Amino acid sequence: MPVVNAILDMTQRPASMRNLSIGRSILVCATIAFIILTVAPANAATRIKDICRVKGQEENTLQGWGLVVGLNGTGDGGQFLPTIRPLAQMLQLMGNQLGDGGPLELKDAKNIALVLVTATVPAAGGRQGDKVDCQVMSIGAAKSLQGGRLFMTPLTGPIAGSTKVFAISEGWITVEDSSTPTTAVVHRGCRLEADFFNRYIKDDKITLVLDKNHANFQLAQEIAELVNTEQGFLNSDGNMARALDPVNIEINIPVGYRGDPVLFVSLIQEIPLLEIQGEARVVINERSGSIVIDGDVEIGPVVVTHKNVVVEAVGTSATDRFFAVNPNQEETTKLQSLIEALGSVQVSNEDIISIIKNIERSGRLHASLIIE
Repeated sequence: MPVVNAILDMTQRPASMRNLSIGRSILVCATIAFIILTVAPANAATRIKDICRVKGQEENTLQGWGLVVGLNGTGDGGQFLPTIRPLAQMLQLMGNQLGDGGPLELKDAKNIALVLVTATVPAAGGRQGDKVDCQVMSIGAAKSLQGGRLFMTPLTGPIAGSTKVFAISEGWITVEDSSTPTTAVVHRGCRLEADFFNRYIKDDKITLVLDKNHANFQLAQEIAELVNTEQGFLNSDGNMARALDPVNIEINIPVGYRGDPVLFVSLIQEIPLLEIQGEARVVINERSGSIVIDGDVEIGPVVVTHKNVVVEAVGTSATDRFFAVNPNQEETTKLQSLIEALGSVQVSNEDIISIIKNIERSGRLHASLIIE
């Protein structure tokens, strides 16, 4: 409505003002068009960093066992010995020695819960003193962690048996999902006690790692060839990169960039890719009922019988193609057309998913089927 009103108001202005307004509008439209034409293609290109990461830039997970205190009677209780033992040890370390009754003196403790504490250090690394969130999960008989506070908990590395403390966690518990009150988070409750510098250079080389949804031999080789043909690198002989396997591409850092490897990596990551020829896939999420397919996924000769509906795909040649239920639809062997045809005759989404699975079992689905 505001745009319409503006146009109507213009018609009531003097001719000189209308011409001025129209001229400005044309100028604005031309400017926008110029921006779209000059900026959009550059932003639309897929870059190496969109589908690859640099090896060494990985997240680190820290873990430890801790106690949540201050619960309103919803803790593990005095009969759960795995909680009572560390509570007794904590009291003794703080100078509160137990009497002759030992841990049994804590049999009425209902406001404490034993928890697993984990924290993730970002892939970019971290410095001593940085604070990150930590997750808290009850492992005992506690009914809820709501209202509790995580007692100071040392976190070690992910390797079993590691005793080096990388971080300390403590703070007020926040239960974010009321349906699972035994799982919670402590926002910025983990303080790093060590620096995390993720090394990404080894022997003057970096390694690009394709993400799992793009990893294949062809794409790895294409990226290596793109890097080798890039003209902007100093002291490059055209043999910087080579694909090691479907996932890893090893790149030698040219001599001219070894003093500034960050610049080199940033330039590599910005290299635009041509059209990505990935593996044909069909992804099904059974919980939500969603089906995501590559538009080029085809099926071999197959007959689909569902209740009173029979659909036949008899081949992949120009004369032997899938005969769609809709007579206006073009004959094709594409899975997408089969799904649309089944949907047009009211076949349920659940049944369509079952049909796709059976086509895959018969060996007639020319794509990878991923069930989530």
